[in-house]
Amino acid sequence: MPHLIVYASEPDLTGRETDVISALTDAVVAVYGEWAREIAVVQLIGVAPARWGIGGRPATAPAPRVTFGIKDAAFSRPDADDIVARLVAGVTESLVAVFGERVRAGTTVELVGSPAGRGGIGGEVVRT
Repeated sequence: MPHLIVYASEPDLTGRETDVISALTDAVVAVYGEWAREIAVVQLIGVAPARWGIGGRPATAPAPRVTFGIKDAAFSRPDADDIVARLVAGVTESLVAVFGERVRAGTTVELVGSPAGRGGIGGEVVRT
């Protein structure tokens, strides 16, 4: 299942939670198809401004950082480069739509592959 963890400045995030969740879910659906909507997970983590540093000092307006967990098999598909590019672009565009153009240049999207058999749901190992 697509699992997105978004780290954003708490003041930026406050009041926009529903918009961020909706926009990111739509970005996932745009790449995978409508079937992914019900299984896409978005977690929002608000970081206090004084607890986010860039360059050795507190950041004044940090852009969001996204860890996007997907099945490792996605990286070995013939269309993997296209999938990665579409996911990174879609997630970035979604965050820009909610937070504004100022976040584009600094938004980080990291796709992390989970190999089959290396995780589980409901206490059971997922082997696919």
